[in-house]
Amino acid sequence: MQSGSDNHSQPIDQTALVAALRASAPYVHAHRGRTFVIHLPGEAAASPRFVDLIYDIALLHSLGVRLVIVFGARPQIDAALAEAGLAPRFIDGVRVTDAAALNCARQAVGSLQMAFEAHLSTSLASTPMGGARIATVSGNLVTAKPVGVAGGVDHGHTGEVRRIDTASIDAHLARGHIVLLSCIGYSPSGEIFNLVAEDVAGATARALGADKFVLVHPGEAMHARFAESSPGLTVEAARAMLEAADAPLATADRARLAAAIQACLGGVERSHLVSFDTDGALLRELYSRDGLGTMVAADTYDAVRTATPEDLGGVLALIEPLAAAGLLVPRSREAIELDIERYVVMARDGLITACCALMPYAEEAIGELACVAVHPNYRGGNRAAILLAEVERRARAAGLTRLFVLTTKAPHWFVEHGFQPSSITVLPLAKQAMYNYQRNSAVLIKPLEPN
Repeated sequence: MQSGSDNHSQPIDQTALVAALRASAPYVHAHRGRTFVIHLPGEAAASPRFVDLIYDIALLHSLGVRLVIVFGARPQIDAALAEAGLAPRFIDGVRVTDAAALNCARQAVGSLQMAFEAHLSTSLASTPMGGARIATVSGNLVTAKPVGVAGGVDHGHTGEVRRIDTASIDAHLARGHIVLLSCIGYSPSGEIFNLVAEDVAGATARALGADKFVLVHPGEAMHARFAESSPGLTVEAARAMLEAADAPLATADRARLAAAIQACLGGVERSHLVSFDTDGALLRELYSRDGLGTMVAADTYDAVRTATPEDLGGVLALIEPLAAAGLLVPRSREAIELDIERYVVMARDGLITACCALMPYAEEAIGELACVAVHPNYRGGNRAAILLAEVERRARAAGLTRLFVLTTKAPHWFVEHGFQPSSITVLPLAKQAMYNYQRNSAVLIKPLEPN
């Protein structure tokens, strides 16, 4: 039912609304009481989507997330310099801050902080923050030191992060406050320094041991700029993206990606790079299984592990459609349940995204790779290859020297991964006796090199 005051509002799809709420519920529970550090660049504050982005951040707060917002001000400082008739100066992407530039930085940062505080103070009933009561705090929470002379250039009032006052920040978060940090830091002697905001955000995430580090950026998703890249990156894959020569990143994007990598290396499990150009991208990234952004994970996001009895339903959901289509040999629920510990699964937030099984024939030192299946929504992400590598590792550990597979539709994939066409005679005797000549499956075998 629509509210009567807005005759032009679009009707809400109630079924989709209920489905979305149900799907987001596990993330609401998981994120409540967690600490997120969010970096907002100055471009976000200049965007038409800025107010909506602030509303989404306020919603995170209302859902129980402990928030530290670190905001940058590059375009605002540049605008202040231009108004003063001055040109910005950068060395290797770092601003050289003389006395005049520092005055412009203070002006820009102060204005932005007031804008953030004003928007987060909104509580009108006619806005998404109707009834909200959000307290923000800031202060001398970042201790800085001068960059000094680098590359033969005196960087003046440009500084580096020396220390984050985690005790004070934790105390504010415990009181339910949103902590606002800027790109300004202070030395013990009272000097003011202009810092790289991404460095402040990353240092804060590491110092707090944040549960998530989110970097908001303009433009398309970071991974979308690279062919065959994945939304979920390991630290190694993110480094390769940072160093890629075929699609070099802009200076600001490099700073964001480098900060995400350093945060993961410093103990933060997940860093997320999310575009503010898509409405609601921040919420979708944090409260849905797949999100919209690019995630850098300290470990593998899709956990690979031995299946448990609780995974039976998920394994069946992958295998049964393929068996019905004739791509896999049909297996009964009872047979899979009996062999469940022989299955290897890849799981993402409770969803089984891929599976396979290793059926050993120990006396003949050979194993069967069986039931290779990938969820239709997660194909193309190299999951089958990851599972194959894990099965090979387990086979070697069990003393097996060869793997075989029977397939009717995907022999080329297996050949590409080291299998060789062979004949029924190489199969274990028990498997030869069970071979289904009507299916006429191709037999492929792969020798396992010792570790």
